[in-house]
This record gives sequence, C-alpha cells and structure tokens, in this order.
Amino acid sequence: MAKINKAQSANTHEGAKGRAFAPEQQLRRALMSCMLWEDQFYEDGVSIAERIGALVPQVDAEKVAAMAIEAREDMKLRHAPLLIVREMARHEGHKALVADTLERIVQRPDELTEFLAIYWADALGPMQQRKTRAVSAQVKKGLARALTKFDAYQLAKYDRDGAVRIRDVLFLTHAKPKDAAQEKVWKELVDGKLAAPDTWEVNLSGGADKRATFERLIAERKLGALALLRNLRGMQVAGVTKSVIGKALDAMRTDRVLPYRFIAAAQYAPDLEPELEHAMFRSIEGHARLPGKTRLLVDVSGSMEAQMSAKSEMRRLDAACGLAVLAREIGEDVEIFTFSNDVKKVAPRRGFALRDAIVYSQPHGGTELGKAIAEVDRKGVRLIVFTDEQSHDVVPAPKGVGYMVNVASYQHGVGHGPWRRIDGFSEKIIDWIISSEEG
Repeated sequence: MAKINKAQSANTHEGAKGRAFAPEQQLRRALMSCMLWEDQFYEDGVSIAERIGALVPQVDAEKVAAMAIEAREDMKLRHAPLLIVREMARHEGHKALVADTLERIVQRPDELTEFLAIYWADALGPMQQRKTRAVSAQVKKGLARALTKFDAYQLAKYDRDGAVRIRDVLFLTHAKPKDAAQEKVWKELVDGKLAAPDTWEVNLSGGADKRATFERLIAERKLGALALLRNLRGMQVAGVTKSVIGKALDAMRTDRVLPYRFIAAAQYAPDLEPELEHAMFRSIEGHARLPGKTRLLVDVSGSMEAQMSAKSEMRRLDAACGLAVLAREIGEDVEIFTFSNDVKKVAPRRGFALRDAIVYSQPHGGTELGKAIAEVDRKGVRLIVFTDEQSHDVVPAPKGVGYMVNVASYQHGVGHGPWRRIDGFSEKIIDWIISSEEG
C-alpha cells in the first residue's frame, strides 16, 4: 500500500521552501491578482480558477462575500469577483449572500452578461441552449437589483453584440423598473432603440474621422483621464498634434490617477514623456505623507516582466515602478533597492528617471529574495517588498515592520514571521500602509 501520510510540499515555483496558507489566505492570494482564466508566468489561468472554485466552500460565507467586494471595489478586478459569486451560488452555506454580493459587485451593465457567461461556462451545448436553463433565485434577485442601477447612457454604451445581451438578463430575471422613466428606457433597450452614446468608441467604430473625433472630444472635455492615457498612441497615429495632446494632459483631472498609469502610457507615447511626467507629479500633489525611514525592495526578476493581463499595457514591473515613484515623492526618507540574482541600490532619482534606474539596474534573472532581504533589512526601518514571491531561497522574518506585497495568484508564497501581507496590486497600497500605521 502506498504511503499517504506525507508532509505537504509548500515550495515556490523556483524551488525554495515556502509557506502553505490556510484556505482563507489561499483564496485571497488567488483572487486579488487574478485576471480570470489568463495565464500567469508560472501557472495557467484554468488551474488558478479551479483553485478558487475549490477554496470558496472552505471559507466562511461572509468572508468570501467581503473578499469578492474588496476585489471589485479596491482591486478594480471585474471577472474574478463574478467567478466567486458563481461558486457561492453552488454551495448551500453561501447561497444566502449571493443576491446582495452580486448587486454590489456589478458596477457596469456588461458585467450582468459577463456573469451569466461565467455562470454557464461549464454547461454543455451552445450558449443559446444554455440561456434557456434555470438560474438560482438568488442570482435572479441580484441581477435584477443590479439592473436598476444603470441609466440609458450606460445601458446603450455597454449593450454590445454577444451570445448574451442585456435584454436577455432583463427577460431572465423579470426585473421591475424603479419608475416610469426607467420602464421607458428598458422598453427602448428591448426594442433596440436606445440612442447611441457620444463616446470615442462609438464614434470611431462608426467610421468617423479619427483625428476630428479625438480633437472634438478633447475640446468638449469628453475624454476622461484614463481614456486619454489609453488613447495617446491612437491619437498620434490619427494625426492629432502634440500641442493639442499636451494641452489635454495639462487640463485633465489627475486626482484619481496614480503614477503607474502614466508609466504604462509612456511605453506607447515616449515623445510625450515630459507632458506625462508633469501630469504624474500633479497627481501626487497633496498625497498623505509616509513618515519615517522606508526601504522599498523591488523584484526585477524575469517573471516580473509578465503583463498584468493579456490585454493590459502594464507589466508587473511597471506597477512596481509606479509604487516607487509615489513612495519617493511622499516619503520622508526613502531608499530604493532592486533584486534579482543580486541586490542593487537605485540612485535617488524622480519620475521617469527613477523608472529607468529601476528597470536597468541589473539583468532580469532569478529571484534571490531571501538574500536581498538579509542585505537590506534594518531595525527601525519600514521595509516594503514588491514581488510575485517565487523565490529561489528561504525568506526570513523581518527585523522591523515588513510589508510583503504579492502581485501574483500563486498558491505558495514566502516570508515567515510577522510579515504584514498585501495580496494584489491596488492604487491604495501606500494609503493602506499609512492609515494602518496611524491606527
């Protein structure tokens, strides 16, 4: 008979002895960096999704629901929280919270249809056949409540072609409108008569002149900050002048845009770096200060070169650079180091110069995290480590206050002792550190 009483391995993908986590922490690690069904450097997206499904029934229902809401609202994830709710709907102890959780996490109309696509994803037969299948009462209730949150503009913007349409959700849930005005909008939705919204997507897909469209939307201030940053390359290709784009960057609201967004944009519009850097520094003005001494340790190993998702313009390393730029600007006393096979101290630069200093500090090789921490950790100094945790070597406990920011969904991690763990990349990491230390 084969021996089954064996110690469970908790090695990282690079072979170091790591940490095995309880189901709640495992679920958090898998969820908070998860771009659903997309492969990461060491694991494929299907296995990560399957692990999430297996973990949900092992964790208290209230904690699962709270985690799904946090993933949507703080981590800005769209699809992984929907998968969590699907799994909640499949387990008796979690069903009662499905409607409330689903209503909370659906924040765009197309998430209604995405949820049903995920709900039916493992059903057999064509999608049209699956649409006739019953869904749970809690799911219907949650989708129906979520439908009432959206106005005509939002519904028209996200009513896209697909196997499941927003009107299918309306028919399936038998949702009740809030008032006569919403009833009228829903009838227009069903009849296909909602007015097309004036967005850059609608205008460009309709064949409008790209340069004229972008210039009009800029002049009318109808491009939000993120839409402006994401379309810089398209504007330049269309022939929008640098001066027009520069004025738009100067005028845009930056209070909700953190440095990594500008770093990602600069990859595709390098000649606009001066304007982007100016806007980036404006975005940091007035930010809460990070007191005391801080050492930021940035993973620049090969796996950090991976994109955050297949459609993302941002690598994990870009997110780390954005965090470093922010920390440098708001920190009272900040030193920055990178690690891969070696440890390198980064010159005290600012903005895009700091990004370059981090990226080109050393070859992007292995992950000698334990060695790096042993070299840079000091008592009385706050240590923030930004990594995917797949270390080659054992990672010791911090000597003082240590934060392990994990930016991947892998099952096992590293770092023993009183590390304060942050799973997933959020725009609020530094804010959370400041507020938690203030109590």
